[in-house]
Amino acid sequence: MTPPRRGVRTPAFRLLIAATIATFSGYVLLLPVVPLWAVRGGAGEVAAGATTSVFMLTTVLTQLAMPWILDRGGYRWTMAVGSLLLGLPAPLYPLTTDLATLLALSGARGIGFGMATVAGTALAARLVPPQQIGRATGYYGLAVGLSNLVFLSSGVWIALNVGFAAVFWFACVGPLLGAVAAVGVWLTGGDGAPAGTRGRGDGARAEGPADARTWLLLAAPLAVMLAVAVASNSLVTFLAIPLERVPAVATVALLAYGVFSAAGRGVAGVLGDRAGRAALLTPAVAACALGCAAIAWALWAAVPGWSGPGAAGTVLVVAGAALFGAGFGAAQNDTVTVMLRRSGPRGYGTASAAWNIGYDAGTGVGALALGVVAQGLGHGPAFALSALVAAVCLPTALRLGRRGRDETAGAR
Repeated sequence: MTPPRRGVRTPAFRLLIAATIATFSGYVLLLPVVPLWAVRGGAGEVAAGATTSVFMLTTVLTQLAMPWILDRGGYRWTMAVGSLLLGLPAPLYPLTTDLATLLALSGARGIGFGMATVAGTALAARLVPPQQIGRATGYYGLAVGLSNLVFLSSGVWIALNVGFAAVFWFACVGPLLGAVAAVGVWLTGGDGAPAGTRGRGDGARAEGPADARTWLLLAAPLAVMLAVAVASNSLVTFLAIPLERVPAVATVALLAYGVFSAAGRGVAGVLGDRAGRAALLTPAVAACALGCAAIAWALWAAVPGWSGPGAAGTVLVVAGAALFGAGFGAAQNDTVTVMLRRSGPRGYGTASAAWNIGYDAGTGVGALALGVVAQGLGHGPAFALSALVAAVCLPTALRLGRRGRDETAGAR
């Protein structure tokens, strides 16, 4: 039997992109809506925030188990099942405002999201030849970015203007369509296992899902991903707070961040394949640091009674958000590409899990640490700290950017 073709132009890869957009719509739509629904039901802000915390906790715990699952046949079914677990509980939210039930639903959805994210990233690499990994992860990142751009704000709008039940049903239908597309990936592209890796189950590694050397090779790009994820959380979570009296500035800045982040991932993927290395990683991390520094400069005067950053400050905020977004998108793509190439085809599941854990853990750590700094010292210092965190990783990014695609864990 002839093995399925591999490449970014194949039906299997296109179905993966469709599955990603549809599945992530269910995640992004409810990211701000579930806490809002909890508050409407009488929960305090801390309790409402716990719905997101539980979701992320079960996401990360699931991601930790994914290399083992993928190594034992999971590439065939985990994205489809994860999409179902993410979507099916959504219509149950409007039936209750009981906090324990809301937390349980969020926990179940987090399991599905953890499965879908790791499987999707790994499949993006497995469905293409090694020389297209950069473009594959770039297109996958663009699909994720498109979901964020379209659905992040629309979820709240639908909830407040049409009704909460409507947005919860939308958040169910999207992942269900994603599950159908994920099954299509399997039917048209198989499990994406590279030649020479098939055997027990899903082409398992002879030495197990991941050896110590693989994890050591992943440590440096993981550290960079953690650093820029911490910095990104300062922008996504805290930028709107000091700008609440000038909401248009916050809206434009966040839009610029989203657009340039998606563009950065796509550009980094194409250039990375051409260069055979993480060509944009160093300028990307530098852009993250400079973008946060620009925002910090504009917000340093943010004190009670502050009415806005002024014309020059507004330009700094928007330009800083755009610069950070471009750098963050490129850094996301280059770090995941380095990790996939270092792990080799048999370790794609481990690399995908490690990268996704780095992203989600960095987001959680950033929310806590930067929140403490912002509350105690102000938002300007919080963004300055984010800039410093990114800048500290520049030497590591420089070393990683100089190394080529032939640096793997010997798993090919």
